[in-house]
Amino acid sequence: MADHDSPQEIAEKFIKKVKESPYIMLGLNNGQHSEPMYVRLDDDQPNTLFVFSGKDNRAAGGGSAMVQFVGKGHDFFACLAGQLSQDNDPAQIDKLWDNSVEAWFPQGKQDPNLALLRFDVESAELWETDISLSGRVKMLFGGTIDHDESSSHAKVGAIA
Repeated sequence: MADHDSPQEIAEKFIKKVKESPYIMLGLNNGQHSEPMYVRLDDDQPNTLFVFSGKDNRAAGGGSAMVQFVGKGHDFFACLAGQLSQDNDPAQIDKLWDNSVEAWFPQGKQDPNLALLRFDVESAELWETDISLSGRVKMLFGGTIDHDESSSHAKVGAIA
């Protein structure tokens, strides 16, 4: 994420990383801890993350929420703020359903405890640990990494 990356490029990089490792930490802004969740993306709704949850889950009531994400290789980090709500549209459930979701809901899409949560992104901070080769060598041998050798950081509104 160099300083010249556009918000669209940043969003595309984030989406790629989430597809590689579809796990987030999700929590309401109510003082309770976040919890790990399996996230689903809908390419037709780029500023939205979806999570299948039990209706009895502490996040199912929705509201102001935060999502944290760490890329599979620990090379990309994100913190997103937004609104969480239920979106139990059967067409959306069908579109996002997969074997990983089915493993948690033995009665399938008709499970009475099934809730599809949608997280609408309002803002995000994204970090990429793109330390240069010279910076990595310095890390190995205890040198000081210059600013131009270190990771980058971006703040954006909605991510697409």
